[in-house]
Amino acid sequence: MFIRRLDSFKDDFQKLPEEIKRRVEKQLRLLVQNHHHPSLRIKKMSDPRNIWEGRITKGYRFTFQIENDTYILRRIGTHDILRKP
Repeated sequence: MFIRRLDSFKDDFQKLPEEIKRRVEKQLRLLVQNHHHPSLRIKKMSDPRNIWEGRITKGYRFTFQIENDTYILRRIGTHDILRKP
């Protein structure tokens, strides 16, 4: 699998604390290697656009879509921010 980062993800990522950025990179490696890894806690969101959510830490999440052999990273941030419409 491959990863593509949307501009919205890149913008969100730049605003994260350095420690969270390091954890993001670790979790994204896990996503590519084994999306079933328990620490990712991947789940489908209730959204008609087929959006998925993965865990970085207890408070930080990322959202993505799957298109063929590519994970398209959409947003990243605190759990509360990603849940807002």
